[in-house]
Amino acid sequence: MRIHWFPGHMAKAVRMMKEEIKNVDSVVYVLDARVPRSSQSDAFEPVIGSKSRLYVLNKADLVSQTELNKWVDHFKSRGAECIFTNSASKKDAPKIVKSLFDLNAEAIARYKEKGVNKIIRAMVIGVPNSGKSTLINSLAPSKRAVTGNRPGVTRGKQWISIGRSIELLDSPGVLYPDFSDEAKAVRLALVGSVRDEVVDVTELAAEGYKIISELDPSAIELRYGKIPAELPPGEALEAIAVSRGLIQRGGIPDITRAAQAFVNDYRKGYLTKLPLDAI
Repeated sequence: MRIHWFPGHMAKAVRMMKEEIKNVDSVVYVLDARVPRSSQSDAFEPVIGSKSRLYVLNKADLVSQTELNKWVDHFKSRGAECIFTNSASKKDAPKIVKSLFDLNAEAIARYKEKGVNKIIRAMVIGVPNSGKSTLINSLAPSKRAVTGNRPGVTRGKQWISIGRSIELLDSPGVLYPDFSDEAKAVRLALVGSVRDEVVDVTELAAEGYKIISELDPSAIELRYGKIPAELPPGEALEAIAVSRGLIQRGGIPDITRAAQAFVNDYRKGYLTKLPLDAI
């Protein structure tokens, strides 16, 4: 399955990030907790450089606590700060703020010695639809950043104040200029980081079925009933269509609707709670 999607506004976003990175102390790197490895963009590394970073595993409600802890430990073993959150809720806001203060503790102390209140400035980055703007809104006293449950909503930079000591720079989501890694591309499409309009939903569902049926076969059975493991993905989608009553005239299973149902079920958390990426 080949995907190529790198709209012009993403190239512009990378240029903006390169210009603004010198104005920030840290980077808040928002990852989709369902695909913690695939949602790390190669385009970001030359931009971030040596800036301190806080990894945030977002949409944590869609992943089991055990798996979240494994990924947090993985990042910390590499010397990186990492927390998880569900940015649709404000309950984790204090944890994120504390992590930013901890990350910049030395600079805060230096300014304090001079009698100055240090304002922490951080750039929030991530692939499309990873929840960057929603995370910012969970921290702000009122909704400030434009959000949407689809990729490509944020197009320009937005500076947003979080209290008196933190300013966050929202940035557009950026994917790789070339999806040479097809496995990454499929995983990002499954979580909605690629526009659905540029993806064949039947192909995507077939690839997603292969991944999830190998990763967590019990999840497939719990949702759709027992489907023989030896069935090819195309026939499995037929079985899903029958299970969901998605039948066309003449008793023919509606594969397209079954594929869309499968993708939607995954995105809503009705299938597996395991990340699609291995550590």
